[in-house]
Amino acid sequence: MTDMDDEGPPPTLRVRPYTMTRGRTDTDVELTIETMIRATPERATRPATVAEAGAIVELCADPQSIAEISAHLVLPLQVVKVLVGDLVMSQAVSTHRGGFQADGRPDLALLERVLDGLQSL
Repeated sequence: MTDMDDEGPPPTLRVRPYTMTRGRTDTDVELTIETMIRATPERATRPATVAEAGAIVELCADPQSIAEISAHLVLPLQVVKVLVGDLVMSQAVSTHRGGFQADGRPDLALLERVLDGLQSL
C-alpha cells in the first residue's frame, strides 16, 4: 500500500458563484425560498447555459422549492434564484407560489402546518 492510496478522492473543481451567474446577484423574476419550481415540457429543447442550470431542470421534473434546489445542489440561495430566474425567462421551468392569499399575506393554514411541524420537533 502506498501513501497515494490514503489520500482519498481527488479534489473537485469548485466554480465561484459569481461565475455561474455571470456576476449577477439578482433576477427579474420574483422568487422566494418557498416558490415551487417545475420543469416544463420545453425543457428538452432549451440548452442549459451552465451545468448547474441543467441540474436544476432535471431536479425539477418533480416540483421543488428554491430552498430544496439549493440544498440538493449545495448552492447558495441567491445563486439558485438567479439561475432559476434565467430558466423561467427561457421557459425551461415554471413557478408556482402557493400558500399565499390574494393580498400577498401567508395562508393561515400554511402557517398552522408550519407551527405544528415546529412543535413536533
